[in-house]
Amino acid sequence: MKAYREILQHILSNGVSKPSRAILPSTGKPVGTLAVFGYQARFDLEHTFPAVTAKRLFWKGVIAELLWFLSGSTNVKPLQAMGVHIWDEWAREGGELGPVYGYQWTRWGETEEVVPDRQFADVVTIPGINQIQQLVDGIKRDPNGRRHILTAWNPTDVPKMALPPCHLLSQFVVIGGKLSCMMTIRSNDVFLGLPFNIASYALLTHLLGKATGYPPGELIVSFGDMHIYDNHLDAVEEYLSRTTFPLPTLLLANKTDIFGWGLEDITLLNYQSHGVIQAEIAV
Repeated sequence: MKAYREILQHILSNGVSKPSRAILPSTGKPVGTLAVFGYQARFDLEHTFPAVTAKRLFWKGVIAELLWFLSGSTNVKPLQAMGVHIWDEWAREGGELGPVYGYQWTRWGETEEVVPDRQFADVVTIPGINQIQQLVDGIKRDPNGRRHILTAWNPTDVPKMALPPCHLLSQFVVIGGKLSCMMTIRSNDVFLGLPFNIASYALLTHLLGKATGYPPGELIVSFGDMHIYDNHLDAVEEYLSRTTFPLPTLLLANKTDIFGWGLEDITLLNYQSHGVIQAEIAV
């Protein structure tokens, strides 16, 4: 994937050494970064699917996490049941994460109220805003609209989250008869996180397209602080030394319900890649 390689090379050439709040679980010590602030990259969704090929993409994890977001869950247990453990490092007792992505996407502002009666007090859930359903309805109703927004950054809830949103805002636009997405990332682990994020939002755009009747167009990613962790520099050099393969394509089941997808409904066709490059995650 040319655009991803260019991002890595841009950071290596222009990045500034910067400390971070993150620590390595293996040492318990902070790890620095090589960082750049402000950048934009574009990925074609019409002809191919943007999956990295110079290392193996954890494709099952991409699908499982996105479906977990769409379910509105805030607990890692449903992910773990699918064999995906990418959120385990941040989970609190019982697997809870607080009101993270899935909550904000589908339950923004959900509250519980105590409704007393003469004998008992019932706790009633007051539904929040389902932004995903609003996107589907809005794109169908007004495909030329410029207000098809999905946001995960809720200032009231950020202190309650195990990890504040990194991919915090996206806008969907129908242009030239195709559905495109521009996603903003405030902070990005470019080696471990970005390939996953690109694939996730590419898939989300495809699923929204199926739900609204529009083929996919383009994914644009706008970055705030994008960085390579110091302990990932060797892995990045290994990645850049490898050749690449032709990009795969996406095959989706004949479904239109944005909340009705399963792992078995989504297939990456003709995906060829090199093996995994190991790198320790910073938390």
